Amino acid sequence: MEYHNPVLLKETVDGLNIKEDGVYVDVTFGGGGHSREILKRLGKKGKLFGFDQDIDALENTIDDSRFVLINENFRFLKRFLRFYGVKQVDGILADFGVSSHQFDVAERGFSTRFDADLDMRMNQKSQLSAFQVINEYDEEQLQNVFFQYGELRAARGMAKVIIEFRKNQVIKTSNQLKQVLKKFLPPRHENKVLAQIYQAIRIEVNQEIEALKEFLEQTPEVLKTGGRLSFISYHSLEDRLVKRFIRNGMFEGEPERDMYGNFEVPFKKINGLIVPSKEEIKENSRARSAKLRVAEKL
Repeated sequence: MEYHNPVLLKETVDGLNIKEDGVYVDVTFGGGGHSREILKRLGKKGKLFGFDQDIDALENTIDDSRFVLINENFRFLKRFLRFYGVKQVDGILADFGVSSHQFDVAERGFSTRFDADLDMRMNQKSQLSAFQVINEYDEEQLQNVFFQYGELRAARGMAKVIIEFRKNQVIKTSNQLKQVLKKFLPPRHENKVLAQIYQAIRIEVNQEIEALKEFLEQTPEVLKTGGRLSFISYHSLEDRLVKRFIRNGMFEGEPERDMYGNFEVPFKKINGLIVPSKEEIKENSRARSAKLRVAEKL
């Protein structure tokens, strides 16, 4: 199954500071690119767990006794590691967002390039699809989705137009949705606005923000002292959460201080923000918005 080159491959795996006999988790297995690189650096006693909720990813599983692929969302990280008798690991890698495979398979409905049924489910067994969001959410719900997850200024107008159109017929395909929202798509910025609309719907369908928060909250417990997180984000909503959590160990407010007045936080930042080189962006346009952050458990 065709998956493209993983973004920031060397930098992300370098960030884990791999020990030969360590236990690692790649929570966004996808095409297995990052996992293969981790396995190259592990010794015979090393162990790697992969997570991916997309059933298509199972076709890329790696035939290696050191590797286990778990067909689940990373929000269940702790539960499934416990199932395999693992309480703590030496490193966790995540490459958030949509895999290139999901973008390239037209019928999955993730890409603005194709006309397809409104779907966008990363887990094909999940109940909620883009069709339900567009056809069953009320005006306020739609407005919130577009505003919060797409950061769209015209969120209210978009929601109104969809509700109005729905009175006469359902919106089944991505092309229909484009037609309904045509007046909000200025010719010069059509692709940018469409990408924001698709991002908003996709985040809602897959509960991406809730899943990310649940996952991040488990990492201090799952990671050994001195263990590493190496995370790639692609949009500001994700990156903001990752950045705040690495800095404060929480998403809002400030952490408690110790008796000396220092903040008690679970991680320390390693290096600054890492972004792809011009060469990598040239070879893989999907890398252009990638941001890598690395942290170590204190």
